Amino acid sequence: MTALLTAAVVSLVVSILGTRVAIQALVRRGYGQPIRDELSTSHQTKRGTPTMGGMVIILAALAGYAAAHLVRPSEPSVSALLVLGLMVGLGLVGFVDDYIKIFKQRSLGLRSRAKTAGQVVVALAFALLAIRFENDQSLTPASQAVSFLRDTPIVLPAVLFVVWALLIISGTSNAVNLTDGLDGLATGASVLVFGAYTLIGIWQFNQSCLTAPGPACYDVRDPFDLAVVAAALVGACFGFLWWNASPARIIMGDTGALALGGAMAGLAITTRTELLLVILGGLFAIITMSVVLQVGYFKLTGGKRLFRMTPLHHHFELKGWSEVTIVIRFWIIAGLCVAMGLGIFYAQWVVGT
Repeated sequence: MTALLTAAVVSLVVSILGTRVAIQALVRRGYGQPIRDELSTSHQTKRGTPTMGGMVIILAALAGYAAAHLVRPSEPSVSALLVLGLMVGLGLVGFVDDYIKIFKQRSLGLRSRAKTAGQVVVALAFALLAIRFENDQSLTPASQAVSFLRDTPIVLPAVLFVVWALLIISGTSNAVNLTDGLDGLATGASVLVFGAYTLIGIWQFNQSCLTAPGPACYDVRDPFDLAVVAAALVGACFGFLWWNASPARIIMGDTGALALGGAMAGLAITTRTELLLVILGGLFAIITMSVVLQVGYFKLTGGKRLFRMTPLHHHFELKGWSEVTIVIRFWIIAGLCVAMGLGIFYAQWVVGT
């Protein structure tokens, strides 16, 4: 528990203090967020708000993880390093995207092909490395089996596993990016998901097949260290939320959104809970589906719209809901999804015993 608390507290402190410094530095350089012209008048007031705040979240999470290993001397695990590497890699792709937006003062940064290519390269490296590095128990950071609450009997060939991992990572990172449209929305929802993965990692560690063999044990490599990563991300997001809550003093940008989405996907793959992520991150899934449905309905009906605007939070914004009301209600939905996911996870263990 000392390592978990250290990771969370250090990342929280670094995030709160570091975000304040970042705001001052970004304001001096004029690195403000461009806003889409079609968004509501109230949304236009965000124009010029410092962006790329995700850099602080990434650095704070890394600092928290490093501090945890200093307090509890041990070597970093391969699983944790892969998840952190995935987070940093996608954060760099987002950083380039944010920088282009600021430099050219347009709401669209990297071209979609270039952005997708960057995500694919990072995800591909993660997927290939995650099925290597066997430990003494012949466990790799990731399993080629499709997982829900644990590995299922469906085992994919290496090539198909890589494609599966690409879909999970790309889908999750883009889902968080779509959700990051209102002050504090994506940050608060991310806190809940990473909190869930902290609990899942602790539970899997306590019920590991190495220390507690039995029909309901978990064959997961490095579950405790993955819980430390998740705890560090909880602290980093909480600290950033202090400044990102309405009215936001800073925006995480694609730097933060892609990084957080990548971390979620990485934790899901390494804890063998890939499909459970759809439930835990239910809010992100709902918002992403609103975009898919809007595009599909638009094409099928020859130009009609299902929602006033997508992603979904902008629909309610145009209906007259206040930003704070939307964010709080969406947080409630995110909390219910996390509670449902954790309930299913625990219920399966109870039934399995």
